[in-house]
Amino acid sequence: MSERIIYLNGDFIAESHAKLSVFDRGLLFADAVYEGFGILDGQIVDFTYHMDRLRRSLGELSIPMTFSIDEMFHALMGLIEKNDTKSGFLYLHVTRGAGDRAFHYHDQYVPNIFAFTQSEKFATDHTPPAIELLTYPDLRWARRDIKSTNLLAQVMAKQAANQAGAYEALMVDSNGFVTEAGSSSFFFIKGSALYVRPVSNEILHGITRQTMLRVAKERGISLIERKYSLDEALASDEALVTASSIYVLPVGKIDGNIIGDGKAGAFTLALREGYLAKARDEFYTTKAS
Repeated sequence: MSERIIYLNGDFIAESHAKLSVFDRGLLFADAVYEGFGILDGQIVDFTYHMDRLRRSLGELSIPMTFSIDEMFHALMGLIEKNDTKSGFLYLHVTRGAGDRAFHYHDQYVPNIFAFTQSEKFATDHTPPAIELLTYPDLRWARRDIKSTNLLAQVMAKQAANQAGAYEALMVDSNGFVTEAGSSSFFFIKGSALYVRPVSNEILHGITRQTMLRVAKERGISLIERKYSLDEALASDEALVTASSIYVLPVGKIDGNIIGDGKAGAFTLALREGYLAKARDEFYTTKAS
């Protein structure tokens, strides 16, 4: 089996040869940001929305964006082609750069940029299983709107869920309100309404979430945007999570409590179907294309 190919600072390299300095600030301080994209039909899902968020995250941390959107699109499409990835996940990581360890930074750093592909977690066009969530205290930093690589709190939450036999963690703040899942956005349905936590610095502004909500509005689903408690989520008719690596996924249990009938609900499946159709309709092409 041939080695996976990695994109690193403009080059395509076998993964065993792709290396960065131990003095990279992404390693020393998590001074880096990232984006995760779905790969569908050999194309990148929600590309421009992800790149807009990447630009914002870089700006919030004063890391220069040293490439154009079209340059990165061509690089990532080249990576997908070299790995012959028809469906799956694409990870893009930008660090401030390398230098002797110091908390302060200056404008002389040269960003390090790398990307790689991974296989899909669930067959895209098949009915997905209803997953189980385990609640965990939300221990993350206060700027959750920046897609930083500082993910230790999420690692702790998702490891606890994994050890308990659950697929994903559901993070709950100190006031008993649900924020989001470990690496995905969380929603629930009660009656015919979709309950959505409003965007703020307390949650990541999920791109799959954003597109799924556009689909919900187009289909006339009532949206209720407010904070909600874990008890409200447990009493829901359906629950779901969204992320680039899983698209729209039904939730069947939370802490062992069955949600609805414990299976993928009609609203959730309709939203997943609509999301995939929207994603395919909006595949990115450059102006030169």
